Amino acid sequence: MKKQGRAGTLIGIFILVFAGANSQDGATIYQTYCTGCHGAQMQGASATPLIKTDWKYGRRKDAITRNIKFGIPSTDMVAWGKVLNDEQIKAVTEFVLASQTLPPDARRPIPTTLTTKDYSIKVEQLVSTGLRTPWGIEFIDSDHALISERPGAIRWMVNGKLDEKSISGLPSTTYQQTTGGYFDIALDPKYKTTGWVYLAYGHTNENPADKNAASMTKVVRGRIKDHQWVEQQTLFEVPDSLKVTGGNRWGGRLFFDKEGFLFFSIGDMARADDSQDLSKPTGKVYRILADGTIPKDNPFVKNPHALPAIYSIGNRNVQGFSQHPVTGEIWMTEHGPMGGDELNILKKGANYGWPVITYGIDYSGEIVSKDTLKSGMLQPVIYWTPSIAVCPAEFVNTKLFSKWTTNLLVGALAFEEIRRLVITKENKVASQEIILKGVGRIRELKTGPDGAIYVLLNEPDMVLRLTPQ
Repeated sequence: MKKQGRAGTLIGIFILVFAGANSQDGATIYQTYCTGCHGAQMQGASATPLIKTDWKYGRRKDAITRNIKFGIPSTDMVAWGKVLNDEQIKAVTEFVLASQTLPPDARRPIPTTLTTKDYSIKVEQLVSTGLRTPWGIEFIDSDHALISERPGAIRWMVNGKLDEKSISGLPSTTYQQTTGGYFDIALDPKYKTTGWVYLAYGHTNENPADKNAASMTKVVRGRIKDHQWVEQQTLFEVPDSLKVTGGNRWGGRLFFDKEGFLFFSIGDMARADDSQDLSKPTGKVYRILADGTIPKDNPFVKNPHALPAIYSIGNRNVQGFSQHPVTGEIWMTEHGPMGGDELNILKKGANYGWPVITYGIDYSGEIVSKDTLKSGMLQPVIYWTPSIAVCPAEFVNTKLFSKWTTNLLVGALAFEEIRRLVITKENKVASQEIILKGVGRIRELKTGPDGAIYVLLNEPDMVLRLTPQ
């Protein structure tokens, strides 16, 4: 579906109305607007075929609908939302989906080998059944790992297999509230001595099943003994007066740096303007010590109107942290709205601009801000438009992948990708290589004790292990 002239658009509307396809007949809408570019049989013409398995810009119904309505930046696919109403867009989307030989949301086979510029990579499926939306993974040793599940569980993976016995005594969570639930887990830097396991999760002091309960991301730590969560301590929780109802974009990523500081994110919870307010918890990155105390050199610790744990502001929804193995800088990935996903370097006291500056627009098509640049607000290292729904980040620092040392791996949820970013000494992205595509939402990337790269997938829910052939 490409741009057509005004006369063509008016003729198309005339045909639609008098063909009786004003809102329902997806086939007629397709024939009227789409055949010139995509072919009468979706075989492709001046634009790509629509009978395919490789959906570069998202293969699920919601992604295809957005692409028709709002277009795809930097391509010939323009926005049709001013020509077609929502019912017509829904109809043509369903027609495209029904025409596929393989439904776009069908489970794709996991490849056994990946071919990249530098390596042929072996792909192993360690856990392919039993998981429910895995979110974070931490390795205790080469044989044991803990995996958090968004519905509210932590599971053991032992020798690459899921332990059937669940861990009891875990806190209740807000899984029924939009995107709430359990998020990331982390291990104390001195785990072998302390046994502390850290958890970020959606929390409310009301009924967790109530979608209108006031909630917010909370950070706790506990120990796991004999499959029981014990000795829980609260490290970060805002007062009920600062929790929000109907929130979305919770953040929830945890990260210990080399100095032992714990960083974590809280998303804007659909309250964008509060991201610029130091007295509000949303849209921020935080830094605390391992026991939950506030570092004395935190940037806003002396501001009586600020939450003292805040480390940066104007962060819409940080979903990945990783520390550069050479420079020690912490890099982070951040969800934009529709367009404008960002890769940033975390700086003390910095303002990353949301929602005052952004490279994206709202999901409704409304303009969030006309500005992409403003004094005192940091620019991203790189941004992605359209949004790939960038999520985890992991710097490569393992002998198994020595050619990729200091390259940054990022995962994408909507685009279902793992990308390898080549980072220059000037902190620029020199190139990007897609090394995995279209087999599931990439939730987490982690280097294991064995030097392999471990991948948490959602839809399907599984764990993959990547090693060079």
